[in-house]
Amino acid sequence: MKIWLKITIFSFLVLTGIAFEFPSEAENSNLIFLKNEKIVVFEGNSIFGISNPNNPEKKAIKILAIVTAYSSTPWETDENPYLTASGKIVKDGIVANNFLPFGTKIKIPEIFGDKIFVVEDRMSFEKSNYQFDVWFKDYFEALKFGVKKTYVEILE
Repeated sequence: MKIWLKITIFSFLVLTGIAFEFPSEAENSNLIFLKNEKIVVFEGNSIFGISNPNNPEKKAIKILAIVTAYSSTPWETDENPYLTASGKIVKDGIVANNFLPFGTKIKIPEIFGDKIFVVEDRMSFEKSNYQFDVWFKDYFEALKFGVKKTYVEILE
């Protein structure tokens, strides 16, 4: 039954154009290699995806969000304006968000191109999970940035 199921799954993948290779060592490890991913046949009846570390292409989730700006001024932050909520010192590339975990990398391509930001700070609890606050060194630069509605890419 196990072998028949493996052959059936593999046949389906080949017919649909998903699979391209079924190396001999994969038969022992229950792995079926795909073009950019691989799947695992577990106990002959379940399959689930695994990301391929050899695939340099990173996937991103795109969401529509509100992007604002802040600086290290006492009236925009708490009692220590140069320390983020994650405990790091503010610097270029820091972004605040209330939903994503610290260390999450994002891009805001329509505004900043390929620049990568890291979530290291939080905003007021009244702010939406779909709002990102970009740190600026200068208060007037942050003020000039204003409020923008754009797509944010959350990187894997």
